[in-house]
Amino acid sequence: MKIGIIGGTGFVGSYIVDALAGRGHELQVLTRPGSEHKLEAQPGCTAVHGDVSDEGAIRACLDGADAAIYLIGILREQPQQGITFDALQRRGAERTIGIAEALGVERFLLMSANGIETAETPYQTTKLAAEDRLKASSLQWTIFRPSVIFGPPRGKMEFCTQLKAELIDSPLPAPLFFAGLSAFNAGKFELAPVHVEDVAAAFALSLERDETIGRTYELCGPDPASWKAILKAIAAATGKSKLMVPAPAMVLEPVASVLGRFSWFPVTRDQLRMLLAGNTCADDGLGQLGITPRRFDQTSLAYLAES
Repeated sequence: MKIGIIGGTGFVGSYIVDALAGRGHELQVLTRPGSEHKLEAQPGCTAVHGDVSDEGAIRACLDGADAAIYLIGILREQPQQGITFDALQRRGAERTIGIAEALGVERFLLMSANGIETAETPYQTTKLAAEDRLKASSLQWTIFRPSVIFGPPRGKMEFCTQLKAELIDSPLPAPLFFAGLSAFNAGKFELAPVHVEDVAAAFALSLERDETIGRTYELCGPDPASWKAILKAIAAATGKSKLMVPAPAMVLEPVASVLGRFSWFPVTRDQLRMLLAGNTCADDGLGQLGITPRRFDQTSLAYLAES
């Protein structure tokens, strides 16, 4: 199968490219000028130069493709560089979907995110807008909604590596966020980390199974864990113990509203709100695809000792 991939040079994208190339697919990967080194050379994989704002580049990426995959997502905006949720998660996806329809591409896989239904933040609303556009299209679509994704980062941004660098390695106590006035629930909200190789397997398998058409899959790991437990696991994987203290959201939100625009500040107001909402799955999407997920444990976190 010939597949055009938008967002194949990022953390998750690199694993999806590997999974598809390993199954013998022919890949055309949109690659921004200067990012060629991020696309690992392998048989059947071709770089198409351009970015998601360039309709001509998207057309070249999807030319002759049987399927398209849109993976672009960001955690925070950098408006001065044109990096916004609306530009990349909504307009970029809508542009790619429209071009895929015009070119006669049949299948379209979209990377969305778990827990976006509340539509309380620009991150969530732009992800939902992309989903809605795809569902309204003529394409044979499949949508994936992963929780937080972890695994060896390959030199890219990754959930656990980032927490290690910003919170565990810091000389300051790690924050146990909580809403309201009582610290009793500090750090007790739960996430369900899913391994990047399991996410990649879900994308690859869906292209081989017609029953995945018109379906949305929530992708979570088998070990929902509290924020506190996740920080403890990351610290233990690097042979450390870490002091943790309650951190009230009502105090942090105003600070994050002001300083969140700066990349050096660890969290934005919207990120804090989404964290406190938790991120676990109601459905077992990996199980529905026949994938036995990797556990979030010291074995799977061993890569942190090298970061």
